[in-house]
Order: sequence, then structure tokens, then C-alpha cells
Amino acid sequence: MNPLQSLPACRFSLSRRAVCTFLCGVALLAFAPADHAQAQDKPLKVLLVAGGCCHDYATQTQLLKKGIEKRINAVVTIEFNPSKTTSTRFEVYESDDWAADYDVIVHDECSASVTERPYVDRILAAHRAGVPAVNLHCAMHSYRWGDFRNPVEIGAENAGWYEMIGVQSTGHGPQSPIDVHYTQPDHPITKGLSNWTTINEELYNNVRVFGNTDVLASGDQVQSPRKKELKQNPNAKPRTAQAVVVWTNLYGPNQTKIFSTTLGHNNDTVGDDRYLDLISRGLLWATDNLKSDAK
Repeated sequence: MNPLQSLPACRFSLSRRAVCTFLCGVALLAFAPADHAQAQDKPLKVLLVAGGCCHDYATQTQLLKKGIEKRINAVVTIEFNPSKTTSTRFEVYESDDWAADYDVIVHDECSASVTERPYVDRILAAHRAGVPAVNLHCAMHSYRWGDFRNPVEIGAENAGWYEMIGVQSTGHGPQSPIDVHYTQPDHPITKGLSNWTTINEELYNNVRVFGNTDVLASGDQVQSPRKKELKQNPNAKPRTAQAVVVWTNLYGPNQTKIFSTTLGHNNDTVGDDRYLDLISRGLLWATDNLKSDAK
């Protein structure tokens, strides 16, 4: 039986016709396909902040935007500063409500020399208030001052950025391939992803891993002796270094979800499907859009 047959016949005055038309419309919506509501879901509003020292951010922002938007329902807005120095700043951070229009922020800046507390505090305030973050590569080496090469204490004057990220890193080894091992293969972010070996990349060290950090992958890298080492010891041999390379963190009083990876120095890594799959999963997890089956 046609569900519309149960409605009264539309033979009334003009006003009744209007009512009938409305009721017919309601009935049609009621019997619409089950995925109708899903088709109306709004895309994630992603802000990608990138620029600063030592990387081809002009290319990498486009690789990230294209790769993310291809994989998930998202619109990526790019805040790019072409400056090539560690003092690079971003106009978006000059406003107290800089993150108000976005669901998640991707930090891909390299701004190690930016140490102005009000500026950095504005960035962190948004994440403490609940705006999720995804941190990529040199974001781990940004906004640092004081004795940052030794483990910082929670609550210390220079600890804020590291507390948000969840891991304190101060440097990296030479560029060579990194063997990435997923240590939690059943986590929603890593479920179904295979271990892989990067091209030449930088393995960032781990000075401190904070208590709320959940390690998802470690990286092994064979590092050849540097010139200084060989000068001191001509018989120095290559060694294997290991560090955390993918993790999550819960930050601040609202337990804001933070996803980070130190991978992503070179363009070929950023454009790698395995890298883009990982970043897209991290974005979904941080915004509570990733189910336990990784869908």
C-alpha cells in the first residue's frame, strides 16, 4: 500500500491544500532512504597552519589538503606563511578567538624562535578549551625557550607547548629511512594499517613522554656516524636509534584530544598514501568521528 494513500485527499480550500501539501512532504521525508541524513552531514572544518624553517610548506600544504579532502568529509583551510625562518608567525593567532570557526587545527609550523608568551598562550588556550589538534613534524620543535633540552616539569614556565603535544623532543638524527612499527594495531587510528619503511626522514628524539600520552608507533633508524663522531673515533660504527613517532594525548582540564606524528619532513613522505591515511585517521579520532572498527 502506498503510504500516501492513508493521507486525506487534497480536495479542500486553498488553505487546506497548503496543509495537505505540507503533510505530503512530511510523509515523503519519512520514507526517504536511510542514508539521507548522512548525506546532509557537514564536513569537518580543518585549519592547516604551515610555514617557517626548513621545509617545502608551499607544496606540502597542497598535498595535505588534497589528501585529506579525498579521504574524509572535510574542508581544509590553509593559513600559510612563506617565511623560511624559525621566527615565522601567523596572523590567525593574533586573535583570542582564532579557532572559533574550526573543528580541528593541524599544526604544521616550524617556529622554534617564537617565544612571546601571550602569542603562544593564545594558541594553547584554544586547545585547553577543547579544540582538538593534529601536530605534524616540526610542530614538535616550535615555541620553545629556556632550558628546553632537558626534561621540562609539568607546569613549568616553558612546558606549555610540550604538555599540549604530549612528547618533548629537541632534535633529530640524520636523514635516512625509518622503520615504522605500529605498537597498538587494534587502536582505531592504526587498525588495519601495516608497518612500513619511509624514505629518508628525520627521527625526532624523545626527551620526555608525558603521562597522558598513548604511544601508537615507534620508529627505528640506522644512523651512520657523523663527521664529528668519526673525527673523534675513526672506527665508529652505525647504530640503531629508536623513538616514539606516532601518539595521542589528552590535554588540559577538558581532556582535549591531540594526535601527533614526527614524520613528514620530505614531500614524498607527506604525499605517501600511508602517511595521508594515518593523518586522516588522526583527524577523525581527534574530532570523535572515528569508530572502533576504524570506519
